[in-house]
Amino acid sequence: MADLDKLVQELGKLSIIEASELVKKLEEEWGVSAAAPVAVAAAAPGAAVAAEAEEEQTEFDVVIKDPGPKKIEVIKAIRQLTSLGLKEAKEVAETEGGKVLEGVSKDAANDAKSKLEAAGATVELA
Repeated sequence: MADLDKLVQELGKLSIIEASELVKKLEEEWGVSAAAPVAVAAAAPGAAVAAEAEEEQTEFDVVIKDPGPKKIEVIKAIRQLTSLGLKEAKEVAETEGGKVLEGVSKDAANDAKSKLEAAGATVELA
């Protein structure tokens, strides 16, 4: 059996892009979806409670819909907001639906959104 603590440490070293690619590969390899537990929870008897909890969202993802005409400025803004390198920031900027930040507070998400929009990107909070 694998040393789970060592595995957790190694996974913690992954960038956001690498972690996303890992999830996709695992989903393909195992034939599962990371969204499956959410669908099961929604079908459970406490679905009304789950729906109510979703209305009071406390964590947000900052998603780029379109980098706009000033792609270099957007890449610079992404690098300021994250610890991504130039290549990774460029990939996030060029990927439709690229997540700049995941699971951040509403204030942090709004701050990031305003910085990215000032750079010329079209941004959505999810």
